Amino acid sequence: MKILLTAINAKYIHSNLAVYSLLAYAKENRAAIEIAEYTINHRREYILQEIYKIKPDVLCFSCYIWNYEYVCQIAAEFHKLRPDTPIWVGGPEVSYEIEKLFSEHPAFYGVMIGEGEKTFLRLTNYYCRKEPLDLSEIPGIAYRKGYRGKGADQIVQTLPGEPLNMNEIPFCYDHIEDFSNRIIYYESSRGCPFSCSYCLSSIDRHLRFRDIELVKKDLLFLIEKEVPQVKFVDRTFNCSHSHAMEIWRFIKEKDRGMTNFHFEIAADLLTEEELELLSGFRPGLVQFEIGVQSTNPATIAEIHRTMGLSAVSSAVALIQKAGNIHIHLDLIAGLPYEGYERFARSFRDIYALKPDQLQLGFLKVLKGSYMYEHRAEYGILYGDRPPYEVMQTKWISYDEILKIKLVEEMLEVYYNSGQFEVTMKLLDAVYADSFAFFLSLGQFYERNGYLDRNHSRIKRCELLLEFLKEEGKISEDLMQESLLYDLYYRENMKSRPYWAKNPAEFAKISRLYCKKGKTSHIEPFFYHFPTKNQRTITNLPERLTKEIYVLFEYEKRDALTHQAGVTEIRDQEEDRNGKTHE
Repeated sequence: MKILLTAINAKYIHSNLAVYSLLAYAKENRAAIEIAEYTINHRREYILQEIYKIKPDVLCFSCYIWNYEYVCQIAAEFHKLRPDTPIWVGGPEVSYEIEKLFSEHPAFYGVMIGEGEKTFLRLTNYYCRKEPLDLSEIPGIAYRKGYRGKGADQIVQTLPGEPLNMNEIPFCYDHIEDFSNRIIYYESSRGCPFSCSYCLSSIDRHLRFRDIELVKKDLLFLIEKEVPQVKFVDRTFNCSHSHAMEIWRFIKEKDRGMTNFHFEIAADLLTEEELELLSGFRPGLVQFEIGVQSTNPATIAEIHRTMGLSAVSSAVALIQKAGNIHIHLDLIAGLPYEGYERFARSFRDIYALKPDQLQLGFLKVLKGSYMYEHRAEYGILYGDRPPYEVMQTKWISYDEILKIKLVEEMLEVYYNSGQFEVTMKLLDAVYADSFAFFLSLGQFYERNGYLDRNHSRIKRCELLLEFLKEEGKISEDLMQESLLYDLYYRENMKSRPYWAKNPAEFAKISRLYCKKGKTSHIEPFFYHFPTKNQRTITNLPERLTKEIYVLFEYEKRDALTHQAGVTEIRDQEEDRNGKTHE
């Protein structure tokens, strides 16, 4: 017997917690189970060929928005080749509208609905000729009983399974060498105390926590193995103050300076005690993703969120003051009661908080969610195929959604990338309306045919200069210098933009300060630029009468931004100690 658990991930660096958790829980049947992981960057024909070569007796797929179409097509082709091999699917993408699922996908033989560990164990027992003797005895599944997709199948759906005790799930990363250079996903709780209408997590109100001593044992293993990043998949990590504090204290105590921990939190729930503890963390030890989604009170109420915006703003400001934690804030376009102008205001509100990243997403109308059930009431038009993204609602038109998409693309390129940190600070001092700025920039790209091209960093600089020249709101030489600064702030560039000075003109000073070759670079400027700690500025720098030299040191990168260490050289001939630019 060979049972194949198949994961098709979004990227190579991702690992699939679901299949490894299923395997760990079904360890008594380990000899019969294999795992195969691919990515959506693989050709579908390649994945089909590789699965076929394995010759599984039972084929199982883990299904999500990003891989569902791959799964459906590969399963259909595999079913043609091996029609007697049962194909099982599981995951959030297939746990709802079961009759429709079987009707649309005759290759699927069965579905594991909801939590999968105990269900998969019982399923493997069945195929390995252990208990149970019949599929109908396994809770939490649906399957075909009949003629396998020939129009006469009877669909049998069993009763739901009981919520699993989190302490019963074995640690699944014992063979950590299999996850080299990949993100480790970890789960210390399941369920969510909140009822956000767009989220499937709100359906599972059985909030359960893994015993804290088990969590500490698991995390210590990962810390000692110096895993680069551990992403907690807990939906609201800090919904339990005591649970969050225990884990945060533990990772601070055991930190070896190598592992970063990612948490999704509710910033308005952070207490003074938590904030005080967090302020003492090593820079880069943790990073936070905070879902704001909207600043419109009517929208927040309608989507059943409980969030105090002023508390979020205050917590974000306090975290930023400590300067040791990367903050990622989320917004969702297309929510109820939020039209175009009101969304633009939400964007301006959150952009003003100056997060390290601002993710502008679009509503996904997920099967099983409250939003899906009320889609007609809200007048939501959305894509029929994954990711089921909103196109328009009663409050916002498709034309307006397209404008927001331009804002999203420019935001990703020029703000979220971190590649234009100094330049964006200067532009914020000139453009009071951040939403309007990104929209204008996006429309400039669109007007000139620059969208949907793979531009280099230098080309992105040139396009921004071209846009700003049209706008005429800021001097070209200031922008050229700030963009040059940003280029070297990020990396020791092999190519130089057309406006940069010939390095031969300052070769003497380069030889004096750049002793380690590619690990450092020196460049002359006529401006003092904002430092890392200046998240916003109100006045543009004035042009100096004499050039200053800036030393970029790539062995001294910032733990949060990964920008080079920077030192201003006041007098290149005499002051070799320089002045650190902090």
